[in-house]
Amino acid sequence: MNRKEYAVQLKHNGCNCCQAVLCAFTDEVGMPEDELKKIGAAFGVGMGCLEATCGALIGAQMLMGIKKYQGKPILRDAAGVLHQFETMCHATICKDLKGRDTGVVLCECDDCVRNAVEIAEGVLR
Repeated sequence: MNRKEYAVQLKHNGCNCCQAVLCAFTDEVGMPEDELKKIGAAFGVGMGCLEATCGALIGAQMLMGIKKYQGKPILRDAAGVLHQFETMCHATICKDLKGRDTGVVLCECDDCVRNAVEIAEGVLR
């Protein structure tokens, strides 16, 4: 099973979107799954329960920080991840992605997770 589908499987088996993205990279980041679950625990249904940033995107950003941070800001990389996610998913805010106010779903949770994993794979190479 590829990493994207593994992350979706994690999401359907007790992980929120952020945790699913993080835990799909345990081998890559050298951290145990239970620690990554703790780190991502507050980001289910996006940051702020639909009101802010998608949890899958947050997970991708966290992975980038874990792997790339070397004492200096990585803001350009972070902006690149955000823009890539927005291009692929058509938004970055959970309620917009889910169509809470418009009734139009821009990107399903499973696809947000897949896209965040794909972006993280590219950043971590």
